[in-house]
Amino acid sequence: MRLKDFLNESYTAYHAAANVCRYLDENGFVRLTLGEKWNLSLNGKYYITRNGSSVIAFKIGKNKVFNICESHTDSPSLKIKGCRIVEGDLKRLNVEQYGGGLLYSFLDRPLKIAGRILTETPDGLKQELVVSDYNVVIPSLAIHHNPNANSNLSLNPQTDMLPIWSQSETDLYGSLTDEKVIDADLYVVPDCRSFESGAKGEFLSSSRLDNLTSVYSSVTALVNCSASDIAVAACLDNEEIGSGTRQGSPEFISQALTAICCALNMNETEILSAKENGLVLSVDNGHAFHPAHNEKADPVNKTSLNGGVVIKRHPNYATDGLSAAVLKKLLQTNNVKYQEYFNRSDVRCGSTLGLVTSKTLGMKTCDIGIAMLAMHSACETCGARDVDVMTQCLTAFLSSEIYLNENDLKVK
Repeated sequence: MRLKDFLNESYTAYHAAANVCRYLDENGFVRLTLGEKWNLSLNGKYYITRNGSSVIAFKIGKNKVFNICESHTDSPSLKIKGCRIVEGDLKRLNVEQYGGGLLYSFLDRPLKIAGRILTETPDGLKQELVVSDYNVVIPSLAIHHNPNANSNLSLNPQTDMLPIWSQSETDLYGSLTDEKVIDADLYVVPDCRSFESGAKGEFLSSSRLDNLTSVYSSVTALVNCSASDIAVAACLDNEEIGSGTRQGSPEFISQALTAICCALNMNETEILSAKENGLVLSVDNGHAFHPAHNEKADPVNKTSLNGGVVIKRHPNYATDGLSAAVLKKLLQTNNVKYQEYFNRSDVRCGSTLGLVTSKTLGMKTCDIGIAMLAMHSACETCGARDVDVMTQCLTAFLSSEIYLNENDLKVK
């Protein structure tokens, strides 16, 4: 799986999950189903899916300890509200915000319609992934009509963010498929092809770096690791809207771990030990120091592009001294570059899957990511070398033997 192809072709969480599944299939992973009997073997490779937008993959090592890295498959976008078009000479798509996107970055650029449709067949309903073979655009208001735009831009999602779709067509579904569509989950997403930037190609710019770079690193690391413990890569949907769905909640991870434990005939003590002695890495990108806005960064701790793995520290994150120390020891042992992020105390800090995962699984958790600029923009930027560094980090983590009894901490 090539990173740029993965970024370019994973328009929505559905496409990202499908691309992950294809990669796992190519590398010999066996697809399982929750609720059915599992026959797991030592060194076996398996995965499950939910909703077509979340994937949990794992390898069975010799030790009954869980090493888990989690990421999310969704990114901010504009969700289409049904199939009815806003009529007028220029027919527009009726959309609403999905996640906290940087709205102005979606203006005046090529956008695609993508997602899943559910069609009627003689045998029932069929799910199908779609991407429009045409682009749409959201035109900004000309500076002549909005002379204060450069100093005071305010965008209303219901009026300013509706993409121009057609001048004559009225059948949205018909532009995407010849099948009879019963319903759909469709999004308007950036059609920004990933590219290297900088005088020496030091940077990578693309849509959906948050958080598909983490998905890419997690799954690639799982494929490449030599698991001693039970290595898990969980790629969940809906983090951008609060992780409150059956496919986005860490409860999905919990259900997968329960199924693994049952298949391995683990008793209650072994199950508790597998979680208590393991570690979760919540992998979600963080903010790099912005050269034009020193006032947004902590005055002492400034993360940089190509500065390596970012260990994220804040009350909104699950990282504490113990989980950070364990990860630092692992990174130092494997010569993986890292840095630490502390939020400026008077600036709002975001959140990740970390805290809710730590609570749901009862496991020690550390929040990490790579540093990036323009988070939630239609075109984000990170260090070109950092994705490989993160992959190296996660490969070492999923290959390691961890025993985190608080009176006897071992990482090797």
